[in-house]
Parts: sequence; C-alpha cells; structure tokens
Amino acid sequence: MQNAESVAFVALGGNLGDARAAVSEAMERLAAFSSAPPLRSSLWSSVPVHCPPGSPDFINAVVALTPLPHFTPESMLAELQELEREFGRQPKKILNEARPLDLDIIAWGSEVRNTPTLTLPHPRAHLRRFVLQPLNELAPGFVLPRQTQTVCELLAGLRTDEALERVA
Repeated sequence: MQNAESVAFVALGGNLGDARAAVSEAMERLAAFSSAPPLRSSLWSSVPVHCPPGSPDFINAVVALTPLPHFTPESMLAELQELEREFGRQPKKILNEARPLDLDIIAWGSEVRNTPTLTLPHPRAHLRRFVLQPLNELAPGFVLPRQTQTVCELLAGLRTDEALERVA
C-alpha cells in the first residue's frame, strides 16, 4: 500500500436492491477519485447493525485511494454523497434504514476533523467488524487516528456478535 498518510479509506455498503452490483460498480467509479490505482477489499456480507427490524443483510467493502490533488476530505465527501444519490439514495427518514449505497470516509491519512458535516476518522469505524474486516485486507498495520492499535489488533480484540462472511 502507498504511504498511509496520502491514502483515503472509503467504506462502501448497501442493502437495498442489488447491493452486490451497486457496491462493485461504486468501487469501479471511485477509481476516478484517485491519482493511483485504488486498492479494493473483498466483498463481505454482514448482518445489519443498529438497523430497523427486518432490514436486509448488507454488502460491505473498503477502497484505499490516493485522492486527486484538488480533493479535500470535505470536497470528496460531497462527491461521495452525489455518487450515493446517483445510485438512488434518498434523504434519511429513519436512522440506519435500508439503502442502495452508503459511502463513508473512514480515514484520510492522519487527518482529524470534527465538524457538523464530517468527522475523521469515522467515529465508530474501530468498533465495526464490517469496516475493520475489509480494511484489514488492505492495511492491517494502519493505525486509525485517535487509536493506538493497528487495524489488525483492533479486529482481533473486537468483542461483538456481528456476523460477516466473504462473498465469493
């Protein structure tokens, strides 16, 4: 992997419609945001976490990209939100409701942000197997800002009943 200081990690997920196709296509589209070929995790199927009852399973993945020079975390977030809308994402009515595509910046090198629109690193990434498992494929030795353990160590120490399965 490139120097982690110059890498943005984007988590992808979806559980509405053909989520596998949406996440796969979004991974392809994210290449246009990167000045180097992006790294892509496997696709993972996960049970919904803190979602409304009866929510379908998610397809999750992580992409590591080297943001084009004109991007800031905020401008990339705006582009990611536009991409979500292109895939049919509607404004939230219910917290953690089903959605065709969800894109989150997990980390942007060692950047730390805490604004009304963006928190870096993602405030719950270190607690979520559906983020850590695919991130571990790409950057097991990466230490998320505000954490002291590597992604691999965080994953090994995670105490959750989250079920995750690699998609063939």
